[in-house]
Amino acid sequence: MFRDITTLLKDKDEFNLMINEFVKHYRNKKIDAVVGIESRGFIIGSALAHRLNLGFIPIRKKGKLPAETVSEEHKLEYGKDKIEIHKDAIVLGMNVLITDDLIATGGTLLAACNLVKKLGANVHECALVIDLPNLKGKEKIEKAGYKVFNLLEFEGD
Repeated sequence: MFRDITTLLKDKDEFNLMINEFVKHYRNKKIDAVVGIESRGFIIGSALAHRLNLGFIPIRKKGKLPAETVSEEHKLEYGKDKIEIHKDAIVLGMNVLITDDLIATGGTLLAACNLVKKLGANVHECALVIDLPNLKGKEKIEKAGYKVFNLLEFEGD
């Protein structure tokens, strides 16, 4: 079953509730910027960055960013893909929060964490709306040494 947050995003009250929950969780944390993974991570991440009075940094699919980038390859169910970040977006030693809509197998999120780390930043935590625990992505991310915070879980297919 495909999980999607677009109905949550279109409902102003539910969208605001979601962002409020993230703000409560991260309000007093030492975070320098919010990083969002294309594309739903942009929506969540930019709203959260605004509410936390932080900057927002996009991670995009290969070839979509205009300036010099650094990339990280990751496995998909059906092959490989690459994500990129602007080389100058991260300052050495920054603490960043990585956002996306959900975690399934964890491949893209792990690549994002590795990409941020490659540029010398610390991943404070990964913030997700949904975890799909049967796909074990959260376990994979935590096994790699990164923390994950999610608002909801959906079991099963």
